[in-house]
Amino acid sequence: MFKDKFKVDIAEKTAQAFRDVFPDLFISRPDLYIFDPDRLSERLETPKNPEMGNYALPLFDIAKILKGNPVEINKRLAETQNSRTLHPHLVFTAVGGFNNARIKTETLARDTLTTILEDEQDFGTSTEGQGKNIVIDFSSPNIAKPFGVGHLRTTAIGHSLYRIFEKLGYNSIGINHLGDWGTQFGKMIVAFRKWGSDDDLKTDPISKLYNLYVRFHQEEEKDPNLSEEAREAFRKLEQGGHDEAELWNKFKEYSLNAVKKTYETLGVHFDHYTGESFYNDKITPVIARLRSSGLTKFSQDALIVDLEEYNIPACILSKADGATLYATRDIAGVLYRWETFQFEKALYVVAASQKDHFKQVFKVIELLEEREKIPASKRCSGRLVHVDFGWIKFRDEMMSTRKGTIIFLDDVIEKATELARSKILEKNPDLKEIDKTARQIGIGAILFADMSTRRQKDVNFDWDDVLNFEGETGPYLQYTHARLASLLRHYEKKVSPEIDFSLLDHPEEYRVLDLLYKFPAAVCQAAETYEPYVISTYLIELASAFNKVYQRKDDSGRIDKIISDDAVLSQARMALVNCVKIVIKEGLYLLGIEAPDEM
Repeated sequence: MFKDKFKVDIAEKTAQAFRDVFPDLFISRPDLYIFDPDRLSERLETPKNPEMGNYALPLFDIAKILKGNPVEINKRLAETQNSRTLHPHLVFTAVGGFNNARIKTETLARDTLTTILEDEQDFGTSTEGQGKNIVIDFSSPNIAKPFGVGHLRTTAIGHSLYRIFEKLGYNSIGINHLGDWGTQFGKMIVAFRKWGSDDDLKTDPISKLYNLYVRFHQEEEKDPNLSEEAREAFRKLEQGGHDEAELWNKFKEYSLNAVKKTYETLGVHFDHYTGESFYNDKITPVIARLRSSGLTKFSQDALIVDLEEYNIPACILSKADGATLYATRDIAGVLYRWETFQFEKALYVVAASQKDHFKQVFKVIELLEEREKIPASKRCSGRLVHVDFGWIKFRDEMMSTRKGTIIFLDDVIEKATELARSKILEKNPDLKEIDKTARQIGIGAILFADMSTRRQKDVNFDWDDVLNFEGETGPYLQYTHARLASLLRHYEKKVSPEIDFSLLDHPEEYRVLDLLYKFPAAVCQAAETYEPYVISTYLIELASAFNKVYQRKDDSGRIDKIISDDAVLSQARMALVNCVKIVIKEGLYLLGIEAPDEM
């Protein structure tokens, strides 16, 4: 992960200062590992008030060990730290019981801006994942059903994680585990035979299939016999029935064509479309493997793995009639992916409602590997991660394909795009490529609205919130980027790293420098926590900090222009502008959002 060299340096200097202030203690207590640089580095925090410095070391626990007052210890420590000449680029301050460190402006500016201007979009890129595969299972809509807003979260989060891990050097492998198997296809077959026709599928096939699915559940409430007809239709499909398979393939083809258009609109990429049906021929060998390991038993004629001692519900592998379940296919999927990709991690970006399901699947894999005495280095069970997330609701109501309360994502995209287009025509009617820019803004608004909420929280889908083009939104970030691009066009000179870094000495500029330096750490944190929200909040903070620079007034009350008659000062400020533009564009890319140069 990202190695913060300033943090390391501060920890080393602080560790030495402790030894200078309390030499006798360290002679008598060589076991005081808390004062090792690595331990001190772990304890460093970010002050809540940026004006207090870049880093803060709380001394309260340390003062107990030293049997002294943290405030008095801090005064002696800071005095010793600042008296040392080994590192003239840091200033230490005693703030109560917190030992604060501030990087001097010129040092922070030179180190950060030079690196960004040289690396450009590769700033924050790392090789830590080189040669390692990250498998990401995300989106996974059901075929024969429209792509609803409910699938936006898994799609947006999964696609963002794909890009974040790629930036860290991993080989991301995106898998779309399509819901293309199960008893619902028996329902679809029955519904199509009763109320559908081939002509219906020639225009808008997904809406027609969706209407049939909704109608089936409405009719089923009146006629329970329909349920048995559906089970029989699916049984024939499982057994290779020609007519049933032909209809199923037709549903799948229409669905894939439609969903791929949606992914193309969103800019989402998958390496593999391997749905549930892909594992049908792999299930029998997996069940045989589980049975030979002694993990299975029969309960009420169903084959299960009993997980009661782990406080997990039993994992049902097959029903009394021999039909396999979703869990069986997921177990087969895990084993297939491990054999195929030898992944470092396998992420399952699936709703929190499936927590118990993944506990069952992951535990069965773990027990199987233990029973088979597979060496720890060759096991996949410790590499499986359920990246869960909350529900999307519409006006506080849950969406349901059965009840017909689903909201089509394509409709949301079109509405957001049209709103963006109307705003462009209102504010900048001479803009080139209005339609393209409007779509970029509309999609950016939708994606950012999703990822600006921590993934484990529920999102209440509301048109006014999603399509708000002011405040902490995707369009706000896109507009900030466009403003930066406009400044660079207006400047009409090459931005060089050969500048006077000491001129960037205003508090507003220092805040921007500090945030720019922390971009690689934000990328790493997003990967560690599987949380694109880290990137979205970072970008809002950076854009807000830059806009304070942009709007700052001088002593006379006039806007302190970035480009002025002072050529040397303008060059320094434009270097800052260019670096903010680079980082915002790259951050938006990691969220799957485009950054227009004009709006």
